[in-house]
Amino acid sequence: MSRRRTPWLIGWEAAKANAAPAFVLQSVMLAILLAYYFHPPSAALLNALADFKQRHGLTFVLIASVIVGALLPELFVIMFFQRGRIRLQNARNFVFNAPFWAFDGFLVNLMYRAMAEWLGDRASVPIVAAKICLDQFGYNPFFAAPFGIWGYAWKNAEYSFAKLRPLLTCQYYREHALPVLVATWAVWIPLMAVIYSLPLALQFPLFALALAFWVLMMTYMTNRFAGKIEADAELPISVADDLEELKR
Repeated sequence: MSRRRTPWLIGWEAAKANAAPAFVLQSVMLAILLAYYFHPPSAALLNALADFKQRHGLTFVLIASVIVGALLPELFVIMFFQRGRIRLQNARNFVFNAPFWAFDGFLVNLMYRAMAEWLGDRASVPIVAAKICLDQFGYNPFFAAPFGIWGYAWKNAEYSFAKLRPLLTCQYYREHALPVLVATWAVWIPLMAVIYSLPLALQFPLFALALAFWVLMMTYMTNRFAGKIEADAELPISVADDLEELKR
């Protein structure tokens, strides 16, 4: 008898299946952190990026969010999952993802600024730990996860509020948002330790670098729940045999 995969298990399997790319991403981010503090030429380059972000402010935040959250992931899907074929669905995805991730990027940048005001902009262990806790166990479960899950559920329901309304329940949150949180914490807690160890002006650019990976992972999970992963896609985790069980 095959083991039934629950939504919780899907979240855990997604985290495990993405462990290798997550480790690569975390290693790259750690290398950037070390380069900033121990390699002056790298620090100068990163400070130039921080100055560019400071000069352009919200414009930088919105454009960077659209590029890494909507454009790059869609190009990745076209190249590696659709054999280079552009489809109408790619344009539809971009139209949804661009404002979705621009708004998310705006809120994340606002949160970084607010926490720097409340807790300070020093890279000490207590301050970094406090920011991680507020981010991952406050902002994430109470806004980011439900915003993402219900946002993509609305998209998968063909933007029908009538179809979305029955999903706005605690049970749906437990079955769908909580698994996403498991995968989120596995990837993002180490990343946030790196991000919050950098000056405020560099925190959003480094977040943007990591965002493209997470968009792919969350898009996979939410489409997996909706049964919309394409038949010719190379699935990150082997869960095709349990779709009907999750629908019951």
